[in-house]
Parts: sequence; structure tokens; C-alpha cells
Amino acid sequence: MTGTKTWNAEISITEDNSEVRAEARLRGKEGGQLVGQGSARCNPADENVPDIGDELAVARAMSDLSHQLLQRAAHDIEVHTSRPVERLRV
Repeated sequence: MTGTKTWNAEISITEDNSEVRAEARLRGKEGGQLVGQGSARCNPADENVPDIGDELAVARAMSDLSHQLLQRAAHDIEVHTSRPVERLRV
């Protein structure tokens, strides 16, 4: 199959005092959207640098999203082949 597909990822970051929460939403994949979540908290002994908290929370949300996408791919392979997936290379 040739052509171009577009999937869109949207990331939302919410800060509350020393805690940051991030959501990464993937749209465009058939079957709805996937939502990954991540958070970060500043250690009271560390200097509060909001950008670092944002980076950590977003990285964790995207990692969660990535794992969900791999799980969905494994499930789809199993449905298509009627055999269990033993290992997916990442």
C-alpha cells in the first residue's frame, strides 16, 4: 500500500505547585484515540525548575502512549494471525 497517513499527537501539561501532569493524545489511528499519562514532582531538596518537570512528565506520558501502541499492535497481530505474539522488537 502506498500513500500518506497522518496521526496527530497533542500534549497537555498541567502544573499544580510542585507537581506536573501531562497527557499525550494520539489521534488518527482507526479505533479511536490513545491517551498516555505521566507526572513529575520536584524533590523539596532540589531547586524548582518548571521546564525540567514538564520534560519529565511529557516523556513519561509519551512512554506510556508508546507502550499502549505496542500492546495494540501485538493484539492486532494476534487477531490477524490467530497466534500469540511472543516478542515484538522495539
